Amino acid sequence: MRTAVPQGANAAPASPSPARTGSSAASAADAPAPAATSPASPGPRRPALDWRVRFGILSGVWGFSFLFIKVGTQGYAPLQVTFGRLAFGSAVLVAVLLAKRERLPRSARTWGHLAVAALFLNALPFSLFAYAELTIPSTLAGICNASSPLWGMALSLVALSEDRPTRRRVAGLGLGFLGVLTVLGAWQGFSGTDPAGTAMALGGSLSYPIGWIYVRRTLGGAKESNVALSGAQMLLATVQVGVVTALFTSAPASFPVVPLLAVFGLGALGTGLAFLLQYGLVAEVGPTTAQMVTYFVPVIATAAGVALLGERLSWNTPVGALIILAGAALTQSRPRRTGPHRSRRRTAERSDRSSRP
Repeated sequence: MRTAVPQGANAAPASPSPARTGSSAASAADAPAPAATSPASPGPRRPALDWRVRFGILSGVWGFSFLFIKVGTQGYAPLQVTFGRLAFGSAVLVAVLLAKRERLPRSARTWGHLAVAALFLNALPFSLFAYAELTIPSTLAGICNASSPLWGMALSLVALSEDRPTRRRVAGLGLGFLGVLTVLGAWQGFSGTDPAGTAMALGGSLSYPIGWIYVRRTLGGAKESNVALSGAQMLLATVQVGVVTALFTSAPASFPVVPLLAVFGLGALGTGLAFLLQYGLVAEVGPTTAQMVTYFVPVIATAAGVALLGERLSWNTPVGALIILAGAALTQSRPRRTGPHRSRRRTAERSDRSSRP
């Protein structure tokens, strides 16, 4: 669902991302803001669609990605679904690169780091979610993906010295993992869920923050554009999965249309187009607003699975999902601080008021 966006220093998902599946962006919150323009310049072109419309499209595309995976695996092997997804997603990003006349990275070091990022942000989680949905509902896969911010916060507290543990973050982690146990029905001995499939879905959500932290440590100073880096990363992931697919699967005997269309939608929309949408949202409204899409994805994934695939939904699934999202939101929130300039301004205002007649 994600590709690397190395600028900045945000280890939290905007996604997850999925499966956060969905598109690319290790953390679109790391994307740079557009350069300021002078008063005399015409300024940046306004997008044809309002950002709220694009926000809704992005939420829907990522939410439906889990349904696309489920439908795709009904006609093709999980690795074939993942390979098709990456190939179609790469085609979209390469087309954008050609349209913008941008080049792929030239440094061998950059390509080496992107190969690792491609493994943890694309090849591995995409494959794990595809295998997971052989035995678990798409609704459960989407909710497991929502735990990615919790894994990211837990890992960042260990791997990133600037991320200090606070009561708020620890409470969010505890609340989030309580939600995971609620979704899985821990008090029933996890009955009704496939342990292996659920573990693979949770492993996919864990893979994303591992990749984000690696990108943050190794590609934070990269000079190439986000589209160039993400296009290169997606191509590398396609090669990685393509080699494994050729070794461990046989060519499909037939090409059923509906699963093929699902794989196309998963790649072209949920992996290629979604990255471009999210990057545009971050540039226009900022990372805080853009990453709110994370909290809509499991809701849409659940609604799509129940309405279109007839998946059953017990009470603990939506309740646990709400607890997970509350915990994730708590780990991402920051206490309001009074900056030095604000403190000085308040002091001056008090002094001014005291000197008035």
